[in-house]
Amino acid sequence: MGYETILLDRRDHIGFITLNRPKQLNTFSSVLAKEFNSALEECEADPDVRVVVIRGEGKAFCAGIDVNELEGKQCLEYYQWVGRMEEMALRMSKMGTPVIASVHDLAIANGIAIVASADLAVAAAGARFGATAVNIGLFCMGPAVPLARCVGRKKALELLLTGDMIDADEAYRIGLVNKVVPPEALADETLLLAAKLAKKSPLALQLGKRSFYKMQDLEYEKAFELVNNHFALLCSTEDAHEGVDAFLSKRNPEWKMK
Repeated sequence: MGYETILLDRRDHIGFITLNRPKQLNTFSSVLAKEFNSALEECEADPDVRVVVIRGEGKAFCAGIDVNELEGKQCLEYYQWVGRMEEMALRMSKMGTPVIASVHDLAIANGIAIVASADLAVAAAGARFGATAVNIGLFCMGPAVPLARCVGRKKALELLLTGDMIDADEAYRIGLVNKVVPPEALADETLLLAAKLAKKSPLALQLGKRSFYKMQDLEYEKAFELVNNHFALLCSTEDAHEGVDAFLSKRNPEWKMK
């Protein structure tokens, strides 16, 4: 499909979703929220896409929700509106395809939610992160959900209650991002990580990621019961036997499409 606020490119088993409202610092309008969700869905449905990379066009990665859309709504309309804005976080958690955020300059409010929701994140040195809605009389309630699961309750609440910004090094220290690289190396380093995942069994990544998210909030014993069932299912697939045979035969595996 055609997009107004998103760029979607697919090559070498990687889907690149670029937020494309550079003059508005890639803030979420209703259109961008809808198109972002559609692009994620399109990548998930494409058997050739094994990894998704999320980027921001222009100066910033994403500066949150476009507050110009705030006025003129009733309570139910606000509920439906914010639901569209936050759908991307839930959608990423339900996708089998791994998602990598490639972050430069600024990731605040819904921007930090993307980073926390993505499975992995690479940040350029100098990038800044924040849950800043509290500074304008609002609160990052949607971003709080993935943020708390990503960095823990105390640190998430510190970010949410103070609205303070943190730099890329602090984001790395608290586990919000996986790697900090020089700005000029951001694209290449992100591509290297995506390419590494794209070489793995798509089926193993897909089943493994879904199992990970489903077990996170279970009791300890129930989590083992769940993942053991998932592992047994994975062992019965062609990819599992192909991978073991390739390892024993010292050859490159030939994975089935996802």
